[in-house]
Amino acid sequence: MKGLISRATAVLCLAAGLGSFTGCASYRDCVDPCWFERYGSMARHSTNELFANQVNNGHILNQTVWNYHFEFGTDKLTPGGQEYLGYLSRVRPHADPHLYMQTSHDLPPYDGAAPEKYERNRAELDAKRKVAVLRFLAAETAGRPMPFVVDIHDAAPPGLAAPPVATAIQLHYANFKGVLPAGAATQVGGTGSGTTGR
Repeated sequence: MKGLISRATAVLCLAAGLGSFTGCASYRDCVDPCWFERYGSMARHSTNELFANQVNNGHILNQTVWNYHFEFGTDKLTPGGQEYLGYLSRVRPHADPHLYMQTSHDLPPYDGAAPEKYERNRAELDAKRKVAVLRFLAAETAGRPMPFVVDIHDAAPPGLAAPPVATAIQLHYANFKGVLPAGAATQVGGTGSGTTGR
């Protein structure tokens, strides 16, 4: 037994001596010193992937020219539409040349007897508006031309409809002192009027 212990002690002493000569090189060969950075990067990428689709959809909506950027039923850009296209052409560090345009919804009323006329009118107005957008961008970026592309899609404009927002604001100002609407006290649990069981 004494021989086994003395041999084990000698091997350990020899290993410790060799370890002191080689330093941390052998330690780095045995373990992963960059584990935190690698796993942190993997976690960051998996978290960002969840939002990639949402970010892309937001970018598409930001690059969209809406119906209200044109005069009603025409291909003439409003001053606001011109300003918006100018903004899109000057985005830093560089403009995205892929723009989108909402399909025309400001057409004459739909006639059930001639649905093909409604479809034809929409296609014609979309084509005219697309040309108007490209012409304006060519003039806006004169001296620094960019190959802009305009695709037509049918997304809803982002934001809230005006009537619900107006109602919420009116209710906010009507109860600005913190007054609860009638019946709210009984829904919350009562204010000592016999609704609580004591």
